[in-house]
Amino acid sequence: MKQQGHRSAVLVVFAVAALLLGGCATSGQQADPTDPLEGLNRGLYGFNDGLDSALIGPIARAYVAVTPEPVRIGVTNFFANAAYPGVILNDLLQGKFEQAVEDTGHFLINSTLGIFGLIDLATPLGMGRHKEDFGQTLGVWGAGEGAYLVLPVLGPNSMRDAPGIAVGAYTDVVWYVAESSVLWPLLILKAVDTRARLDAAIKLRERSAIDPYVFTREAYRQHRTHLIYDGNPPLEDFDELEEQSAKLGKL
Repeated sequence: MKQQGHRSAVLVVFAVAALLLGGCATSGQQADPTDPLEGLNRGLYGFNDGLDSALIGPIARAYVAVTPEPVRIGVTNFFANAAYPGVILNDLLQGKFEQAVEDTGHFLINSTLGIFGLIDLATPLGMGRHKEDFGQTLGVWGAGEGAYLVLPVLGPNSMRDAPGIAVGAYTDVVWYVAESSVLWPLLILKAVDTRARLDAAIKLRERSAIDPYVFTREAYRQHRTHLIYDGNPPLEDFDELEEQSAKLGKL
């Protein structure tokens, strides 16, 4: 029952955010037709940025300062491995059966010989570390990106990618093996680890972008297109990527 409670909490948070965004759809600015919620999104972006500046960013930098790099690498490896069942599931849903076999081997080796994923032994053995999620699967199935979203705390997302948050929670091993007293500290550690790894990119955005909101939006879209097409978008999507790159260049 504890796992069901954990997953239900994720679904409730996601549903509230989705209803909030959907309910305000008509109030957003229309500067970009692919971002009809821009007014609301900018407000949430400002909230997230303020929270990051006041709390999350300083905690992440302190974490980097006091934690040896090998330990931080182990933490990153652990959480990546715990989420790997979701990668395997989406391999199968996308018809990438050979990759699913490889990723299954990757998960089994790192979960056993790699001590619950703390040590990545599979990658040096030639088993690549892949990134697949349900948002990518929907994209492979032909679903459009939909409106761009900024979710509270979670940051940039889209109507197509947002359901992957719940799917990812259901396929992440951490949610099944950890007691409540351990689960929430683990989730906080995962968030801090993620923020620490993004620190250089965030500093680059702050130094380079006239409009950090647009910079983040276009960078997110480029990244997602790159993932959906495994780095090889078709010509029409490549043209769209060039247009997004041009927007980034003006910021």
